[in-house]
Amino acid sequence: MSKDDPPREGDVWRYSYLWRWQHARNETEGRKNRPISFVAIAKTHSGEHVLFILPITSKQPDAETHAIEIPQTELRRAGLNSSLKLWIVIDEYNLDMLERSFYFEPGEKIGSFSPKFRLTIIREF
Repeated sequence: MSKDDPPREGDVWRYSYLWRWQHARNETEGRKNRPISFVAIAKTHSGEHVLFILPITSKQPDAETHAIEIPQTELRRAGLNSSLKLWIVIDEYNLDMLERSFYFEPGEKIGSFSPKFRLTIIREF
């Protein structure tokens, strides 16, 4: 990935997401690359980019989990499998520093959500 093509809020990429339950077991890396969405990207005083990363899952969330079901049009727009029901989990996230990441891989972009759906995600987050 070049600096001219950084990830953007609302983008969907493949990423080795570390779930909260994995972290609780003292795991330090996600077990597989999965679709994720960048809910926010902030720039530090030193110019580095902090990535706020939300997981996308096909496992229907339980009543304790805050998640948003992704509409069919957004599944297609984001390059996700539109024959599946998928959710963005809102109540947990990973933080990563783009310039220092061991897990962020250039070229793993799948697609992007529309600005309207992105605002829905941000409001829920």
